[in-house]
Amino acid sequence: MRIICNVILPVVLLFCTSSIKAQTITLLQQGKPTSIRGLSVVDDKTAWISGSKGYIAQTTDGGKTWNWQQVKGYEQFDFRDIEAFSAKEAIIMSSGTPAVILKTTDGGTTWELKYSNSDKAYFLDAMDFANKKHGFILGDPINNKFLVLETTDGGNSWRPLTTQPDAMPGEAAFAASGTCLRVYKGQISIVTGGKVARWLSSPTNNTKWTSAYLPVKHGEGSQGAFSIDETGKVVTGGDYSHDKVTDSTACLFDITTAGYLNSIRLSNTFPAGYQSCVEHIHDDVYLSTGTPGSNISTDGGRNWQPIDNVSYNVCRKAKKGNLILLAGDKGKIAIFTPAKN
Repeated sequence: MRIICNVILPVVLLFCTSSIKAQTITLLQQGKPTSIRGLSVVDDKTAWISGSKGYIAQTTDGGKTWNWQQVKGYEQFDFRDIEAFSAKEAIIMSSGTPAVILKTTDGGTTWELKYSNSDKAYFLDAMDFANKKHGFILGDPINNKFLVLETTDGGNSWRPLTTQPDAMPGEAAFAASGTCLRVYKGQISIVTGGKVARWLSSPTNNTKWTSAYLPVKHGEGSQGAFSIDETGKVVTGGDYSHDKVTDSTACLFDITTAGYLNSIRLSNTFPAGYQSCVEHIHDDVYLSTGTPGSNISTDGGRNWQPIDNVSYNVCRKAKKGNLILLAGDKGKIAIFTPAKN
């Protein structure tokens, strides 16, 4: 894409530039005293967000209006991730002490405590589900093992996996957008950071972990891989303490036609700084976002171009449908409109 835009005729250059500009992010609302990192888009009408200070919000009209609440009794909790299944049913998890998991089946009118652990070693980072019943939560390492909790009854009960993935010294996961853990087509994918940046993977129903090093920026506690897209092909990250640094902020998996991993390599051109979340939009189009702004790739993560410089923490597409939302600090929620073909 970059070679075509830079080398061919000026008309083509104009077309490429216009195509990027045609991608728009429109602010829907802001001003709430919460940092949003949890976002789950069910369909083109229904989405839920979760954030700090116990805030939860839900839309049933595609983001036009939002019903906000602070979960009673949990006003100081930081709900870093949320998994929604409908306008009625959702699960939230907190990062911090105690680690808690709550569930609602009545649209947020009431929340039931499904898991609680007051051990300060427990810090939950991300959550994802294979289906409505089978889900996983990733936590920071304990005794040199990443914590992975599993549910097989729709989040009503949780237990540690029998086989937990090994953690290397100085390695951690980031509770930045709920997307350092993804479950897709029977496979769990985890990306890490800190002293090392790695990809960890296992089948969902027969736990056996494999790993590979990732070439994204790492070495410090603020650096590493922060997000993997749901198909497990593109990873973004960087350094959140120096979020404007563009070096090594994205990589991609080279998959053979038979579906096997051939290699993992850095993108040719990188997103404009640290990116806490990446989402597959369609075909070879990927959206990423972070505190320096949002970026787009139209060639499978090989090359990236900035869309804007507005700070967001998370971007997610509807599980069923085309609605794409972003969320961030100060209750900020926005909608992404892709370029029209």
